[in-house]
Amino acid sequence: MEVLMKIVQLVMALSLLVLVHEFGHFLFAKIFGMKVDKFYLFFDPWFSVVKYKPKNSDTEYGIGWLPLGGYCKIAGMIDESMDKEALKKDPQPWEFRAKPAWQRFFVLFGGVFFNLILAIILYSAILYSWGDSYIRNEDVTTGVVVNDVAYDMGFRNGDHIIAVDGEAIDDFNQIHPTIIRKQAKEVQLLRDGKEMTISIDPVFMPAMLNGGRLFDYGIPFVIDSVDAASRNVAAGFQHGDRIVAIDSTEIPYYSEVAKYLQARPDSKVIVKIHRDGIDTIAGGILSIEASTDSLGRLGIYADGNLEHFFRITERNYNMIESVPAGFNKAITTVSNYWKELKLIVKPQTGAYKSVGSFIAIGSLFPGSWDWHFFWNICAFLSIILAVMNILPIPALDGGHILFTLYEMITGRKPSDKFLEVAQTIGMIFLILLMIFAFGNDIFRLFK
Repeated sequence: MEVLMKIVQLVMALSLLVLVHEFGHFLFAKIFGMKVDKFYLFFDPWFSVVKYKPKNSDTEYGIGWLPLGGYCKIAGMIDESMDKEALKKDPQPWEFRAKPAWQRFFVLFGGVFFNLILAIILYSAILYSWGDSYIRNEDVTTGVVVNDVAYDMGFRNGDHIIAVDGEAIDDFNQIHPTIIRKQAKEVQLLRDGKEMTISIDPVFMPAMLNGGRLFDYGIPFVIDSVDAASRNVAAGFQHGDRIVAIDSTEIPYYSEVAKYLQARPDSKVIVKIHRDGIDTIAGGILSIEASTDSLGRLGIYADGNLEHFFRITERNYNMIESVPAGFNKAITTVSNYWKELKLIVKPQTGAYKSVGSFIAIGSLFPGSWDWHFFWNICAFLSIILAVMNILPIPALDGGHILFTLYEMITGRKPSDKFLEVAQTIGMIFLILLMIFAFGNDIFRLFK
């Protein structure tokens, strides 16, 4: 059921984004008097699922059977349809190729422009409806918990991150992405009350990209409840107890408790807990003998609610405030995604391994319906579609725009033959890229 829900959300999101993108081309084509032969959601090789042509209209509207995007076929334009027969005839006044370069530029840029506008609208609506909430880096007073990659880089549990290359990071969840996007050279932090700097060796970049989250919240193990089937149901643990040590080892964080116990299946351990409201010589510390099961578990549920440990910063926006905030978020997302794309073209970073197809995109969606999450993903994918299409690759909008700008600057228009060859080369490149991305997805599924 979760897989079906992800597929439904993926199809809905891509349908919306493709329609908006192609409508951008369609609208500018109509404004400049160009004939639009077809406007389709999905592709329709050999046949279409639905097609409709209104009276007194030159445009056929429809839905194809191949859900890999969509298209707007503008008369006289060299596109994925590769309609060479039509190009053999003399240009007609209503055709794309007969129009001035500046008009063709706006038609080509229309799809990217509309995707950017959609992202701004969605982000503005999200901020107006739900606001924004996050945990500030300075409010993670317990310090960080590091994974194996961060440990090898020199970070330790309990570190307090101050800045990345001298830039203070407000949102805790942006520390890891900022290190990657900036290809940071150093991180400033506090350890045991002393300031220090960790130099980032570029050799760790592939591991940072593919090795999971470098830093997590240093959440203590505070007991929520004890499983009724646990071996420790009568051991004396209570709601709100905080585990501070096991045996003679101090363990301040939840993740460390789990790691310590997993190495001790079917064992007796002495769990030291802090309990508020008790008066003992140990200063509120109690020792409880407990038993682990065959998987090294106590059968105790921890409190995982971040609000119980850290202050949540919330920002609410009225309708007027949400528009510039949505614009800024869209522009920031464009900038961040562009930095990530630059990593992909550097083989030494290993970022190319993260390139994915529809499987990877579908995995972004949750297994249950959440409008807040859905619209956030739609806005993000709209940014991706805009940025990818503006790349100067033949067969993408950016490639056509590049040739049009060349014509506007030099006054020399590339020949139709040159554009046909460029389109073919671009389409072959994109097909190979799709095969590579799909292969990455399959590899990750069986990894």
